[in-house]
Amino acid sequence: MTDTATNIKNNYRTLLRSAGGKFTRKEQQMIRKALDILNECCRGEVTITGETQAEHSLAVARIIVAELGLGVTSVIGALLAECSGKLPYTDAELRAMFGSRISGVLNGLKEIEEAKKNTGSFRAENFLKLVLSLAEDIRVILIILGDRLEYLRKMEGASADEQTRIASESYFLYAPLAHRLGLYNIKSEMEDISMKYLEPEPYNEISEKLKQTTASRNRLIREFTAPIREILDKHNIRYSIKSRTKSIHSIWQKMKKQGVGFEEVFDLFAVRIIIDSGKDNEKSLCWQVYSLITDLYQPNPSRLRDWISVPKSSGYESLHTTVIGPKGKWLEVQIRTSRMDEIAEKGLAAHTRYKGVKGEDSFDEWLGEMRELLESPASAARGVMEDVSSGFATDEVFVFTPGGDLKKLRNGATLLDFAFAIHTEVGSACIGGKVNGKSVGLRHVLRNGDKVAVATSRNQKPKQDWLSFAVTSKARSKIKNALDEELVKAAAEGKEILQRRLRNWKIEFNDSLIASLIQHYKVNNARELYNKIFNGTIELLNIKDVLLAEREEKVHDAAGTEQKKESSPESDIENIVNQKFSEYLVIQDRIEGLDYKLSPCCKPVLGDRIFGFVTITEGIKIHRTSCPNARNMIEKYPYRIVMARWTAGEESAAFHTSIKISGVDDHAMITRIHEVISESGASLRNFTYENKDGSFEGMVQLFVPNTNMLKGLIRKLQGINGVLKANRISR
Repeated sequence: MTDTATNIKNNYRTLLRSAGGKFTRKEQQMIRKALDILNECCRGEVTITGETQAEHSLAVARIIVAELGLGVTSVIGALLAECSGKLPYTDAELRAMFGSRISGVLNGLKEIEEAKKNTGSFRAENFLKLVLSLAEDIRVILIILGDRLEYLRKMEGASADEQTRIASESYFLYAPLAHRLGLYNIKSEMEDISMKYLEPEPYNEISEKLKQTTASRNRLIREFTAPIREILDKHNIRYSIKSRTKSIHSIWQKMKKQGVGFEEVFDLFAVRIIIDSGKDNEKSLCWQVYSLITDLYQPNPSRLRDWISVPKSSGYESLHTTVIGPKGKWLEVQIRTSRMDEIAEKGLAAHTRYKGVKGEDSFDEWLGEMRELLESPASAARGVMEDVSSGFATDEVFVFTPGGDLKKLRNGATLLDFAFAIHTEVGSACIGGKVNGKSVGLRHVLRNGDKVAVATSRNQKPKQDWLSFAVTSKARSKIKNALDEELVKAAAEGKEILQRRLRNWKIEFNDSLIASLIQHYKVNNARELYNKIFNGTIELLNIKDVLLAEREEKVHDAAGTEQKKESSPESDIENIVNQKFSEYLVIQDRIEGLDYKLSPCCKPVLGDRIFGFVTITEGIKIHRTSCPNARNMIEKYPYRIVMARWTAGEESAAFHTSIKISGVDDHAMITRIHEVISESGASLRNFTYENKDGSFEGMVQLFVPNTNMLKGLIRKLQGINGVLKANRISR
């Protein structure tokens, strides 16, 4: 038996063991039949991570059973997912072999696969169709999440380009969706693995520090939980205690948000108390445990989170509190029952085991909102990711209508969001309202328990500034729809005005003319240009002057009298860098006739993970995958993305970069920084230094040949006595 056949057989046995005996003999026969079809259908096919398709699909099926708690239909769907579209069976034959629901699951998976192949609409459109398929059968999305998780776990076998693509998609699309479905473990793992490939430096740094502090964390947990075990045993409460270290991505986000180092993140882990309780008294028992713990340790009242009385819309139920533990350390404590814990671990799938629990109806409400949002034509055209992501809020606010109906909104929702939650027409005509009997404006932020009434006017209509304070996906989507309708009308009028004048001036209307006007007036696109023409922000006579000046300039250029353009230090830097760097680049799908330039927004250096972005007027710009603008470019203009990577290169290359340094000031600090830079071999271009109240902040601009030298230089700067931080910056 070949190694591949042995692996498939072992993976199949692992799948059955993972089910813990839940499958009947007939169901096992159905799974075996699906595996035989998979082997026949995908014989010899290898995935992008180097596994055979059968090995990959069996691993996905194991995730479906062991980590999502799904049943035989989902397992068969996972095994046959790659066969959808090429199965030699009718829907009726599939239903006869595998049950009534399997054809619906496979058809949903087939639609997603077709969306992936539609490169013209790329990721945002794929994601839109993916979420829409959720409305047909929840198992489709769960199988796709399991498939994506398995690819992430085997990423070492993929190429660098595929690693970047999969990590980006997983981070921006799949992890937020897993979070919204209550699959917190899967969400955290997706974020961590994606970060490992997109931001390897901070990932490795935090990972190493977590390993170094394992012993001290375990000791603190033992000291903290010993009194808790004693008091729970005394009250005859059946329980188990787990500890959970915060994910690497969560730690990194907290470090960035608070501007602190690893050592200053105080809540690196949480202690989870899981109570063995019947459903009838679980709420009172959770509060009893909370009372006992807060008798032992001082709680922080502002950090109490009660998701037992009002669960999250994903079904999540738990009590969270933060207390002062041994040695003055803050620790988070989570209190829940075994039923609540299973729902927290396995998300929506676990609801099927607990009929009548709170949260099922609320998920249906959310699903309806998502479907309404995604069926809006404006969402597909622009900003779908922003709107959909805003539906993945982690916190919620609960308010009441005048009639006493409860409404769930995301935390930070305003009166305007509430109005749109009632009805689109109510939101569009909203002019204010009353909260708890007091008159408030549209921007008023709602709080838990507010009683809200909306005032409307037939003369009101959505305005651009509403987007600055509307936070819910439905409100933002409907506002954008209304604004887009107005903008489309105005743009059409503006375009007609411009075309009419160009005919009078005997100037041809074409794409290159519009591109030059977009560049001259520094607008984002043609529609914005036409709108500015319509509302008079751009005057037609000024356009004529611009076009005539360009015509004269072209005549001068042809006669050999090209005027020398003014140069700035920034453009000098870009020119110096771009003179040589192209020889160190390999561009996938090379596009003839386009220049290649390093983008000044993130300053790529040889060794960085990079990609190319095709611009309208400046050729291809090379960006780092961690560029602040990367997400926006990938989501809004995916068809302009080209893969790029560095060749080996030479040490003579010079790439411009910047380092920010801060610390305690003394008279010799500047000298020490200069010495370290000089010894490193980097070429210093500029160094600014400011001190205030005994501290300093400096900005170093320099040229380096590659990231290895840059990383080494940063480490040496961090080692200078008195330097607290030294970090590479993008701008």
